[in-house]
Amino acid sequence: MPKGSDALLARLLADRAGEALLEVRSGSAEGRELKDAGDRRAQTVLAGLLAEHRPDDAVLSEEAADSAARLSASRVWIIDPLDGTREFSERPRPDWAVHVALWSRTGNDGDLTQGDLIAGAVALPAEQTTFGTDRPPVVPAPTGGPIRLAVSRSRPPAFVVELAQRLGAELVPMGSAGVKCASVWRGQADAYVHGGGQFEWDSAAPVAVARAAGLHTSRIDGRPLEYNRSDPSLPDLVVCRPELADHILRAIAEVSI
Repeated sequence: MPKGSDALLARLLADRAGEALLEVRSGSAEGRELKDAGDRRAQTVLAGLLAEHRPDDAVLSEEAADSAARLSASRVWIIDPLDGTREFSERPRPDWAVHVALWSRTGNDGDLTQGDLIAGAVALPAEQTTFGTDRPPVVPAPTGGPIRLAVSRSRPPAFVVELAQRLGAELVPMGSAGVKCASVWRGQADAYVHGGGQFEWDSAAPVAVARAAGLHTSRIDGRPLEYNRSDPSLPDLVVCRPELADHILRAIAEVSI
């Protein structure tokens, strides 16, 4: 598969990992055993495909040891083999995902910090649906009414509850960061705001797809999201309809975080 088809490869990887996860989920394992089996199987599938198709690229994965070599690499795949492990283990919940993104350096060799996401795919295997930058999703027209904020169903940040009150917004709980981002480009929510701690693999693929769909993406203070940093922690995120970005960012600045 040539380099020009990175977006297609991202979709292929997400699809293949999703198929493997559905197979694991159809077995008899439960609880922690099921979670661990899913993490291992999806990581094995993604690692194998990347070694086959992009052997010269670096990889940053939630399920593999990090390597400082990626910091000087020209291309880095940022993957979350199973995002929403808890939901994956709670059959038949569908709100879990596979994240595959590609970061590429845009600066010269003297500036190792310059780069950006150039491809990505988010698979929702339980729905047999994959969204990717090869075919960016078309965001539905706004529905009117209160802003709908996608939030974690298990641990929504306290500031998001205060933010919803300030915005007069409705909270829409669901699992997986990928699913929450997808809810915005699918028109099921108007924004996803997170401030409770995440890593690059949690948001890279969803952000790549959201950007391709024309959505606003940033840190909660409005700064740009940066990837392939020495510390992969990327604790906060805003993904929203572009016409709401200024309104939401102003409201965030007024709440207690």
